[in-house]
Amino acid sequence: MENSPIRIFKKWFDEELRLTKVRIPTACCLSTIGTDNFPNARFVSLKEINENKFVVTGPLNSRKGIEINKVNKVALTFWWTESERQVRIQGNAIPINNQLADRYFSERNRESQIVSIVSHQGQQLNNISTLIKKYQETEKSFLNQVLNRPENWSGYSIEPIRIEFLEFKPTRFHKRQLYQLTNGKWIITELQP
Repeated sequence: MENSPIRIFKKWFDEELRLTKVRIPTACCLSTIGTDNFPNARFVSLKEINENKFVVTGPLNSRKGIEINKVNKVALTFWWTESERQVRIQGNAIPINNQLADRYFSERNRESQIVSIVSHQGQQLNNISTLIKKYQETEKSFLNQVLNRPENWSGYSIEPIRIEFLEFKPTRFHKRQLYQLTNGKWIITELQP
C-alpha cells in the first residue's frame, strides 16, 4: 500500500491527463466556508503541486478570496471521468508569494490577463457594455506590452491534512482509502464503499 498520498495523486492525475479529452483537465471544485457560514463551491484550475501543496489562483478580493482570508480551511474535489476516480482533499490555504503569483499570472493567456485587470470578479454587473469597453481600452493601451499582475490577483497553496481516494468499481464495492496527516505522518484507513 502506497504511503504517500501526494505520489498517488500525481500518478492518478497524470493517468487522467493522458486519457481525457476535456478542454480544462485541471478543473477541480474548491469549497470554502462562506462569510454567512454556508459552504461555497466553485470550479477552479489546479496550477500545480508545489512542495506537496495544491496551488490555485484568482482574485484575492473575490468571494473565494474573502472567504479564505476569513477561514482558511478549504476542500478540493476532483472527479475524473475517464478513469472513474474521485479525490477529495481537505486542508489549510496559505497565500502564495508575489514571485509565484507573478509567474502564474504570466502563464495565463492574454485575454484572461485583461479580464483579471478590468473585472472585479463576483461584484454586481450593471452594464456589460461598459466592461467590454474597458477591456477593449486596456487591450489597445497595452498592445504588444507585457501585462503586469494586478495587486488583488494571487493564489493559495493548499496544505492537505486529509486526502481520500475513491476508485469506482462495477460491483459498486468502490475502493476508498483515506489518508490523514497525524503528527507529521500519513495514517491510512480503508473505508467502506
